[in-house]
Amino acid sequence: MTSNTTDTRPNVLGAIGAWIWLAVIIVPIYYIFVTSLRPQADYFAENPLSWPSNATLDAYGRVLENDFLLFFFNSVIVTAAAVAVTLAVSLMASYVVVRSRSRFGANVFRVALLGIAIPIQAAIIPVYYLIVQIGLYDTLAALILPSIAFAIPLTLLILTNFLREIPESLFESMRMDGATEWKILLRLVVPLSRPALATVGVYQALQVWNGFLFPLVLTQSAETRVIPLSLWSFQGQFGVDVPAVLAAVVLSVLPMLAAYIVARRQLVSGLTAGFGK
Repeated sequence: MTSNTTDTRPNVLGAIGAWIWLAVIIVPIYYIFVTSLRPQADYFAENPLSWPSNATLDAYGRVLENDFLLFFFNSVIVTAAAVAVTLAVSLMASYVVVRSRSRFGANVFRVALLGIAIPIQAAIIPVYYLIVQIGLYDTLAALILPSIAFAIPLTLLILTNFLREIPESLFESMRMDGATEWKILLRLVVPLSRPALATVGVYQALQVWNGFLFPLVLTQSAETRVIPLSLWSFQGQFGVDVPAVLAAVVLSVLPMLAAYIVARRQLVSGLTAGFGK
């Protein structure tokens, strides 16, 4: 006789593996944080994983005294502008792709998806040439425009798949009420697309915020320097002042952490949007 009792034996190996993986993730983060609070004189004298005996914020002060706020606001401007334009353009394009009855929408979608196959590293020389020719070299616009171009293909793919999940009856009911295409887009598509918009918004913000190649190649002066390039320069500026370098790392993480906290409720549903069929 077979038993209907569910096997409730604990998965010991799975639990051990999960704890090991958690340690792999947590220990480096903990090391960065405690080291940023450690005085430079105690860095080599104390256990690197122990809590600082003389915890101090001096490393953060040294970072803020060296134009870190300028680099921070440059990154904020570049990231906010790139993500906002990417989401607006991609949402409108995905709406055309989904709702268009002509071959135009499908052809635009196919051409845009070709951008996913082109890595940034392979296109950096043409991008550099174009930016120089139009006179935008060493400006924040030189970082914003290429970031938008390389972010649109993936964003368009995700938003298009999500919009295809919206029932046709909702579009028809609004159209029967006399709603224009713009009104449908703003009052129906945008509210229902918040999970997907939050997901691609956080993802693209992370890509732009951490981007190193475009700032390295397309900017030169300190006035246009952004966070990733400033962290690299802090390493040379502070030499072996590891606490100051890691303090800059902690400060650079805070905006992305805040963005994740704000959008976390939308991320789970957004990550699986459009892939249920």
